[in-house]
Amino acid sequence: MNTIKKADLLQKRRWRIRKKVVGTAARPRLSVKFSTKHIYAQAIDDAAGSTLVFISSLDPALRKEGLKANLAGAKRLGEAFVAKAKSAGVSAVVFDRSGARYHGKVKSFAEAAREGGLVF
Repeated sequence: MNTIKKADLLQKRRWRIRKKVVGTAARPRLSVKFSTKHIYAQAIDDAAGSTLVFISSLDPALRKEGLKANLAGAKRLGEAFVAKAKSAGVSAVVFDRSGARYHGKVKSFAEAAREGGLVF
């Protein structure tokens, strides 16, 4: 029986997105990943192969707030990411949703980042 697993479909979506979304030093790729419990976001310069800014809900300051991988947690992490990105000199990014739909938590994170002043 030829059944395609969800994980395989997710990986195909990631590859399809990554063909189009490339980060540079001027506009790094903002990759956001949601697990069942935590949220991870990083700004990546693909040309140099380096991470410029990284934040997650596991950071000690954010962990005290009890962030979860839900709408409220995504919004708060988006705001915290903008603050950290601004201090690192990142003002414009290319958004990489990592195969997830631009809906719900992903949309909440992106809108919070835009409201904070990040351009994408």
